[in-house]
Amino acid sequence: METVIFITTAIVAVGAALGMVLSSNAVHSALFLILNFCAVAVMYLLLRAPFMAAVQVTVYAGAIMVLFLFVIMLLGAEKADLGSEPIGWQKPVGVLLGAVLLAEGIYVAYKGIKLVDAPITAALGIGQPTTLSAVLFSKYLLPFEVISILLLVAIVGTVVLTRRTVKLKEAE
Repeated sequence: METVIFITTAIVAVGAALGMVLSSNAVHSALFLILNFCAVAVMYLLLRAPFMAAVQVTVYAGAIMVLFLFVIMLLGAEKADLGSEPIGWQKPVGVLLGAVLLAEGIYVAYKGIKLVDAPITAALGIGQPTTLSAVLFSKYLLPFEVISILLLVAIVGTVVLTRRTVKLKEAE
C-alpha cells in the first residue's frame, strides 16, 4: 500500500513541479508550488517523519507561500509583461540542468539508496520533535532568530519599495 501511495504522490509532485515551471501566471505557479510542498509532506509521512511533514506544511506551504503570494500581488507580477524574448542562455542551461537531474534520478533508481530503518531512527531520536526542538532552541537559536528578522526586513523593504514606485507613477 505504501508503494501505491508513494507512486501516486510522486506523480502529483512531478506534475505540480511541471505546472509550476510551465505556468505563465505567477499566481498559478505559486499555487502549483503549494501543491508540490504538500506532496513532499506526504512523502515525509511515508518516511515516518511526522514532525518534518508538519513543518513542511506549516512553514513552507503556509507561511512562506503566503509571503510569496503577498509579494506577487503587491508588485503586480501576475500582470507583468515580460516580453516574448527570453534571455538566450536560459533555455540551454535549463535543458542541461534537466538532463543532469534526469541522469541523477536514473542513477539513484538503478543503484538504489540504503535508507536507515524506521526503528533505528526512532531509537536514536532522529526526526523526533523533542530532539529537533532541543537542538533548535539551544545550538541554533541565534540563526533561527536572525532568519526571522531577515524575513521581516524583506517584507518591510518590499512594501517601502512598492509604495515608492506607486507614488512615482501617480506623480507622472
